[in-house]
Amino acid sequence: MDRLLKLARQTSRAGAWFGGALVAAAALLIAVDVLLRKTADVTLGGASEISGYVLAVSTTWALALTLLDRAHVRIDSLYSLLPVRVCAVLDIIALMAFMVFAGFMTWQGWIIFAQSFELGSRSLTPLETPLAIPQFFWVTGFGFFLLVMALLLVRAVTALAMGQVDEVHRLLGTRTALQELEEALEERERYKDD
Repeated sequence: MDRLLKLARQTSRAGAWFGGALVAAAALLIAVDVLLRKTADVTLGGASEISGYVLAVSTTWALALTLLDRAHVRIDSLYSLLPVRVCAVLDIIALMAFMVFAGFMTWQGWIIFAQSFELGSRSLTPLETPLAIPQFFWVTGFGFFLLVMALLLVRAVTALAMGQVDEVHRLLGTRTALQELEEALEERERYKDD
């Protein structure tokens, strides 16, 4: 299971980097479009449309890495006061609730993609983009996110059943300020060595 989670982390990191590169390219495209409009009264056309697709795709592909890095925003005022075992159970319940939402989004996204693909839908813009193309990458990002959630759930439930409460916290719990600092210092050392 840990090997699968490591592979999921590598895949999600690659997806996040690719999404980040797409966002940078979209920003460059928009900047060139704005400059051309202001200086030459010419537009590239479609920069706004493409950036919308890029934002949707890059967001869904970053969700899994955010989950694996435990970087989603959580309000943990009471959480830190509870016993560790209760926190572990709450972490698993929170992941399951999040999975319900992600499952709904993936299911609805798949319906939208399937309809666009079946009907050959195109955007109502000068680019006439076949909508199934960006929707495919968008919904696969949601699907990958759901898969990572399922892997984490199986690993966390297994750890809890074996009494490894600390492992559940390592997988799903909120990071303390000290943990975030330690991880930042480790990452700094890693980049320093490269």
